[in-house]
Amino acid sequence: MTKTHMNRSARWLSRKGFDIERLRFGLRTALASCLALCMAWAIGLEHPQWAAMTVWAASQPVRSLLIEKSLYRVLGTLVGTGVGLLLLLAAGDSLLWLVIGLAFWVGLCAGVGNALHSMISYAALLSGYSASMVALLGTASNMNTLALGADRLLTVLVGVSMALLVGLLLTPRSSRSDLEERGRRSTARVLHLLAERLNRQPRITAQAPNELLADIAILEAQLEPSAAGSRRARHSARSQRSVLAALTATLLWVRRREQGPHHAAAGKAVADAALAMDSAEPLPTVAEHLRRARRLAEDDPALAEVLGRLGDALIERQYFRDTGRTQREQARRLVIRHRDWVHARQAMLRTTGVLLVIGLAWVVTGWPAGAYVMLGTSVMVTLFSTFENPAWIMRHILAWQAVGALIALAVRWLLWPWAGEEWQLVAILLPLILITVIPFSHRRTLNGSMDYVMILLLLSQPAMPLTGTFEHSLAVALAVVAGPLLALISFRLVFPTNARRRQRQLEGMMLHELEAMALRGTAGREEIWQARLYHRVMRLVHWAHLQGEPTHRVVDGSLTALTLGEVLQSLQRYRQAEILPGTARRIEASLRRVGHLRQAPLEAAAALERLAHTLARRQEVELARRARHSAKLIRENQGFFQHDAWVLSAKC
Repeated sequence: MTKTHMNRSARWLSRKGFDIERLRFGLRTALASCLALCMAWAIGLEHPQWAAMTVWAASQPVRSLLIEKSLYRVLGTLVGTGVGLLLLLAAGDSLLWLVIGLAFWVGLCAGVGNALHSMISYAALLSGYSASMVALLGTASNMNTLALGADRLLTVLVGVSMALLVGLLLTPRSSRSDLEERGRRSTARVLHLLAERLNRQPRITAQAPNELLADIAILEAQLEPSAAGSRRARHSARSQRSVLAALTATLLWVRRREQGPHHAAAGKAVADAALAMDSAEPLPTVAEHLRRARRLAEDDPALAEVLGRLGDALIERQYFRDTGRTQREQARRLVIRHRDWVHARQAMLRTTGVLLVIGLAWVVTGWPAGAYVMLGTSVMVTLFSTFENPAWIMRHILAWQAVGALIALAVRWLLWPWAGEEWQLVAILLPLILITVIPFSHRRTLNGSMDYVMILLLLSQPAMPLTGTFEHSLAVALAVVAGPLLALISFRLVFPTNARRRQRQLEGMMLHELEAMALRGTAGREEIWQARLYHRVMRLVHWAHLQGEPTHRVVDGSLTALTLGEVLQSLQRYRQAEILPGTARRIEASLRRVGHLRQAPLEAAAALERLAHTLARRQEVELARRARHSAKLIRENQGFFQHDAWVLSAKC
């Protein structure tokens, strides 16, 4: 077929609703899955369909992600298989202890997986449900424990090897040049905006910084996939994230409503830096302009700080380009990534509780298919707990798993009885795997469609002689489909989550830190708090963008949190100095009020205003002005500080 015909076919498929890149990826994955099934069957593995399932789980559309996910899948499978075998050996004949041990292990893995980043998170989640597969299928099939563990591990290795073989041959290399160029353009735009602000050019509206913050937040969210595949890629993403955090700090300074002193000379230096970035000059040249601007703005500590931060981040980026790595301590000073401990704790409690309820019901009733219910549920509540809106995707998964279960029943009782040899059982599965590509790549059906083939393969073990009854097959199919149904119910009822709730939880964590800062001080952790806050701002803006909401609320709230945090640090330092006892008591009383910021933001604002009067009488004019300004921001952004009771329990 000529290139012209291929382009014409691609355009026709695109008009019919197919995603062409996803179609190519689906074809590669389906081919590798068929090859893995045949290979695993040919070498005599007990569950060759697991190898085909592994291909779908490990394959990725770009090479770097494929390599890293495959390696972490092997790691997670090794850990999960080992724990599953230990649980079987430790529990012995006691189903109750097996259920309890498995529920707590899978829950722990779900919590750890939600607290970590990148593919290590995936490995943690996989460690949980791999243990479920070994322990529960071993219980259901009465297969030798060690043989089952070895079979699970070997099928995963076959699947990963085939996914890597086909992927490395047919998957394109990922390109990071687009992220690099977008980062350069964003940096130039921020510098031009800062120069305009310093030179007091026509008034800058709040919309311009907000739009730039949204672009930066989207870019930061896309760094994670680009960090896969090599150590150099991870260091590249780390240095880029430092630059984006510094740009966020700069934009928050631009958004400050208070009018600072005129900085024409510093503005000229920043304008030179912006022009140098436009011309793609070396980053040290840009950083030198920013250092010059910082020296010219020494009378404005906040401005000097953001200029220094951005200059240091650009130097760190250049250090990566020269050496292929980053300086860990320098990168940590510039940005500390947010970890959602609240969501992680909720995922752990949800997973453990749901599996305990299901497992105890299985123990009490003795239902033979109970192992499959617990297995399906453990996979769903673990793997999809990291999604922005797991209940929404679970509805699609439930529908596709029902389709897969029906097809599996039809294969077992309508098609396989006609087969005379075991290879024919495998051959019947191959076209059913390949047909997955159609729903997998169509825009209307792609959500959850991969679970059709996963359930089809899970329920279809190609082994002669065919055994069992239709009633047993139906019970197992219903038990497997009950997994996503129970997961859907748990995601809706037990710590329900979506992008909006996670945004509010993150806001609660930020405010909890402010309260702790007011009550206990920061004890030398000012830089850590600030570096983490800039990454949290990017996450908040990203979640607001996902929901189609205007970003001004979270930007204004974040700016208020930053301003208040800086004031609290100054007040704590002032309180520890030699001051009059009456002033010290007034500061302590005001800080106690701020320590209940979420419950009573207006009272905290009033306490800061009263404190500002006291400080002004003590000739602390600048600190009084900043305290008064913080109180004003709290009043103007009162909604950001008032959280529901479930958010008030958030811990950092």
